Amino acid sequence: MKPARTKTPRKLLVKKGSQTSLKDPVGVYCRVRPLSLPDQECCIEVINNTTVQLHTPEGYRLNRNGDYKETQYSFKQVFGIHTTQKELFDAVANPLVDDLIHGKNGLLFTYGVTGSGKTHTMTGSPGEGGLLPRCLDMIFNSIGSFQAKRYVFKSNDRNSMDIQCEVDALLERQKREAMPNPKTPSSKRQVDPEFADMINVQEFCKAEEVDEDSVYGVFVSYIEIYNNYIYDLLEEVPFDPIKPKWNSCSTPMRNTDFVPPQSKLLREDKNHNMYVAGCTEVEVKSTEEAFEVFWRGQKKRRIANTHLNRESSRSHSVFNIKLVQAPLDADGDNVLQEKEQITISQLSLVDLAGSERTNRTKAEGNRLREAGNINQSLMTLRTCMEVLRENQMYGTNKMVPYRDSKLTHLFKNYFDGEGKVRMIVCVNPKAEDYEESLQVMRFAEVTQEVEVARPVDKAICGLTPGRRYRNQARGGPVGDEPLVTEVVLQSFPPLPSCELLDVNDEQTLPRLIEALEKRHHLRQMMIDEFHKQAVTFKALLQEFDSAVLNKENYIQGKLNEKEKVISGQKLEIERLEKKNKTLEYKIEILEKTTTIYEEDKRTLQQELETQNQKLQRQFSDKRRLEARLQGMVTETTMKWEKECERRVAAKQLEMQNKLWVKDEKLKQLKAIVTEPKAEKPERPSRERDREKVPQRAVSPSPVPNAPPVRLRHRRSRSAGDRWVDHKPASNVQTETVMQPHVPHAITVSVANEKALAKCEKYMLTHQELASDGEIETKLIKGDVYKTRGGGQSVQFTDIETLKQESPTGRKRRSSTAAPAPPDGTESEWTDVETRCSVAVEMRAGSQLGPGYQHHAQPKRKKP
Repeated sequence: MKPARTKTPRKLLVKKGSQTSLKDPVGVYCRVRPLSLPDQECCIEVINNTTVQLHTPEGYRLNRNGDYKETQYSFKQVFGIHTTQKELFDAVANPLVDDLIHGKNGLLFTYGVTGSGKTHTMTGSPGEGGLLPRCLDMIFNSIGSFQAKRYVFKSNDRNSMDIQCEVDALLERQKREAMPNPKTPSSKRQVDPEFADMINVQEFCKAEEVDEDSVYGVFVSYIEIYNNYIYDLLEEVPFDPIKPKWNSCSTPMRNTDFVPPQSKLLREDKNHNMYVAGCTEVEVKSTEEAFEVFWRGQKKRRIANTHLNRESSRSHSVFNIKLVQAPLDADGDNVLQEKEQITISQLSLVDLAGSERTNRTKAEGNRLREAGNINQSLMTLRTCMEVLRENQMYGTNKMVPYRDSKLTHLFKNYFDGEGKVRMIVCVNPKAEDYEESLQVMRFAEVTQEVEVARPVDKAICGLTPGRRYRNQARGGPVGDEPLVTEVVLQSFPPLPSCELLDVNDEQTLPRLIEALEKRHHLRQMMIDEFHKQAVTFKALLQEFDSAVLNKENYIQGKLNEKEKVISGQKLEIERLEKKNKTLEYKIEILEKTTTIYEEDKRTLQQELETQNQKLQRQFSDKRRLEARLQGMVTETTMKWEKECERRVAAKQLEMQNKLWVKDEKLKQLKAIVTEPKAEKPERPSRERDREKVPQRAVSPSPVPNAPPVRLRHRRSRSAGDRWVDHKPASNVQTETVMQPHVPHAITVSVANEKALAKCEKYMLTHQELASDGEIETKLIKGDVYKTRGGGQSVQFTDIETLKQESPTGRKRRSSTAAPAPPDGTESEWTDVETRCSVAVEMRAGSQLGPGYQHHAQPKRKKP
């Protein structure tokens, strides 16, 4: 009796990004191709299996020190010029194919300058198959015996797969085989000798731990991105000879040309994965079929002859290998007819067009436009990598510009955590490619720092493992082997003929009875043997049941121990999570504190710089002030030296004046002594003479009726300077012929600061009675100096005397001496000697007038 089918449990939904905390960096590898000519200059050197070094070739710019600049770049692994395709495949592509068979996605692309060996690395050459044929070979070696029949899986336009039963798949196969030109290649067709050597992989490679309770289907598609448009290289568009086709030059195309395919659009499926809408997906059953499809599309790919490469790829090609996996039902007979249980994984092999400088490729026209679009798409890829790295390193949330290019928009899901990403940087060590290789190395350095979330493991379907082989052991429809009952029946002796032709026939029945008895005896022996074997088998079953029970008890004990260990580990994990949160909180606090300290440090540094600048300014001001003070000291020293010389000269002049006064007094005394006695009355006292002086000064000339005489003015010796002519109001007009006259002088009755500020010389007109009773006019002259207090000072330097004498020539007898002042001092302003030794400074607030003050001690009375 056939056991009842059990309902398949639903697939557990795993939320996207549940393992975002686990991230892996983008694996970047470097492959160095050999030089085309042995005498070419090399600019790249392999240091070890992870480092290469770039040398600046001769004739390029030198660094600032004048030496050749050498730069080292590190990769996950570096492959030198002697690396084989097998070694490269085992290190780079083998893990991606293994993940593909286990339901995970992968992206592998080659990047480099034109002519660096990208297409050779991806496709290969005769006798040296590249990564693509080796990936196909490993896939079919792993799932060859577990493949579903053709058309059991059927692709749709929503980036998913439909599943069909065996009958529908059979009808689909018959329908496709009846078509005159089937699109699907047949596995019975001979391999094209053009690429037979490429797929002839000698090394057998197979994935480990393949799920044997599932069936698999392989679908391939091939597209190219040309001038930022997506084209399907497997799409067959027949040429319409009736409707003419026009090219870009507005001329009809030849009948032998194919109509260029229409560009495809990018769409997003229900799982937010990007795919090419309307792209042709071909189901293949072997490596030969898959590579034949690839080769058919490769012939349509756009290549051109440039200055750098005879067959330069002018587009980015993407070969997608989609692996569809569905579990068998509970009986292990047929595919489980539940679409939710289908697992789709994809491996994208991308051959990027070479980055190049247009001035080196000598491109013109369409080639120039193609190069511009290629460089623009590669620049967008660099920008996306830089933004991803910045977001991950600095915690920013900048928008990644995937949509700026079809290339980056198509593969945005891989960088968002939908699969592993691997990049092979191909470089040409020749010196002419130094600048381009340097840019490629910098891009690889940025890409290595980008981290991609680890893909999520697929959920287990929940069916009992080993269903396929259990069905075969049960006698399922897996082969043409005979049944056990047929073998047993063939071991019985054949029955003799049972036809009775005669009534008296006595031989037929005895022979039949004998044959039946033999069969009965044999049957009885087989029954006895069966019972014995049944008893033995029953004993074995009981023994096996007891062993299984013991195993279950043992396993249950182990499970209990494991559960205890797991519970302890859970507690430890909770403790570590709490500790981790505490440490994260502390780290956050420390980061904030560090930020505050850094801000304080920057502030203090700015203040320190400000103080240093202030001190520098103060030091500069100090030096300028010292220089200024030194100049002032020098100037003051020179001034005081001149002042001392002037004072010495003034003192000498003063002493000469004193000697002259004494000589005059002695002369007057001698004249008085030697004068004969006369009957003339005595001279009145000096006080009465002083009272009469104004009347005498205004008296008419002693010569009666004399004609008027023109006044002669005595010109000052310093007539070139401007003078202050100080004539006190108490002075009397002498009406002498000789009068002091200073041109352009300011005449004042009281000395003031305003007048002194405008002049350089000062002259005081002073009148007094001489010893003979005549009026004596003295012109006291001096120099005007500016003081530091803002005022002016006068230093007297010279005295000129104007005196009238009687025409008789007789000297008058001096009058009696005037009584001395009670304080024992003579008048300051009537003594000529004192007047010549006085310096007058004009200061505000002085009692003698505005800015008038004495700076000399009054002359002491002689004893």
